Amino acid sequence: MTGKLNLVRVNIVGEEYAIRSDASPEHTRAVAEYVDRAIRQVMHGTVVEPTKAAILAALQITNELFEANSASEAVIAEIDALGDEVRRWLPPAKRGTAAPQG
Repeated sequence: MTGKLNLVRVNIVGEEYAIRSDASPEHTRAVAEYVDRAIRQVMHGTVVEPTKAAILAALQITNELFEANSASEAVIAEIDALGDEVRRWLPPAKRGTAAPQG
């Protein structure tokens, strides 16, 4: 994030939106395209109003976010466990847990 606001025009399910964001224009377009695809996927083959489809797509995207966060937390826990394991192999002076000398 640059702090500078960019104005980007995007199209989501046939509606144009002007998005003002400090993200890069490419990032904003990619996010908008993802949302557009998610809504269209919900609407595919069914007669659903765009508003309801947007809510269902938002639920789907939020579920993806929750799953990604959970996976990330699991990876962090595994890395912490590996760090603890490696720390035990190091000489005491290199472990970062040696008693202060004084």
